Amino acid sequence: GACHEAYVETLDGRRQFSYADHTLHVVSYSLPFEGEVTREELLRHLHVHHRLPDAVPFIFKYYERDWGMCCTRNQRDALLDDRYRVVIRTSFSYGTLKVGDVVVKGARDEEIVLCAHLCHPHMVNDDLTGVVVGMDVMRALSRRRDLRYTYRFIIVPETIGSVAYLSRAAERVPHMRGGLFLEMLGRDHPHALQLSFDGRSEVDRCFTMAMKEGDPFAWTGAFRTLVGNDERQFNAPGVRVPMLSLSRILPAEAPDLYYREYHSSDDTPERVPPGCLEESRNIVLRMIDTLEANRVIENRFQGEPFCSRYGIHIDAYANPEGHRALFDIMFLIDGTRTVADVADACGISFTAARDTLLELRRHGLIELGT
Repeated sequence: GACHEAYVETLDGRRQFSYADHTLHVVSYSLPFEGEVTREELLRHLHVHHRLPDAVPFIFKYYERDWGMCCTRNQRDALLDDRYRVVIRTSFSYGTLKVGDVVVKGARDEEIVLCAHLCHPHMVNDDLTGVVVGMDVMRALSRRRDLRYTYRFIIVPETIGSVAYLSRAAERVPHMRGGLFLEMLGRDHPHALQLSFDGRSEVDRCFTMAMKEGDPFAWTGAFRTLVGNDERQFNAPGVRVPMLSLSRILPAEAPDLYYREYHSSDDTPERVPPGCLEESRNIVLRMIDTLEANRVIENRFQGEPFCSRYGIHIDAYANPEGHRALFDIMFLIDGTRTVADVADACGISFTAARDTLLELRRHGLIELGT
């Protein structure tokens, strides 16, 4: 679809607002329309932002075939004439659905899929920030030579892009171990992680542990309780790739859900605080590092190890919690559990579990799987 021209004017030719002023003034995918309308009919097709009086809203009607215009609340309130002339010149034709697809190969064919959408005109936080963070993550991964998993970043039009992509990539779906959708990362709110439909997959647990360590104020929510984007298509029946979603949004009870400028002309680059995208990129890389480090732990000992023989000693009187944690960890090592399993069972961070296990490996007591 394409918009060539759109405006509202008085019958004597005074232009009120126009697509030439701001592309959000016309509803995305509006049907063409040209004619005189009453003020009442115009208002039925005129959309304003429910919260910001001086912002033009982003409104789309991809599946509802109707015409429509958008303006600020102050512009709407100034429309006092009985009749207006509306011109919307749009056209629709068959075209090509474009998808960005970036791959960094690892030792395995198993893939971790990052995803972001790029289809919201003039929206920076709710669109572009996910793309920017995803690209910077892929740049960092492209410099690595030690990756176990293959990483794929796809940039799609929301929903329909993922549907089309998955229909063309059916043979790869069995190799998709999990994923992460990225969006709305351009605010200094705490990170919010929406779990996959499964909720307890290895990717869910590793990403959750990494996020809690990287952002102590971060919070999590079950599938389809925080935001709704392309992760739905990956988690859907017949696909069932455990894809989570990372954003920096306000909780549902906040008056400014998801953030104050959501779906408005105020969602501009100037609203993105310095450093926040770098923080989100680092969180995603921490998630990936945690998943990469989550190996199965194989014991090379039988029975309870004589720790003092190896110089491993935590005084049971001076540090009873540390002493107990060490033996809690060792009693879980039998070749069936991963680092994340052990951390979860012991109620400690992934880093603390990994560091203890690396010390045990240094003494030849365990091996970490490939």
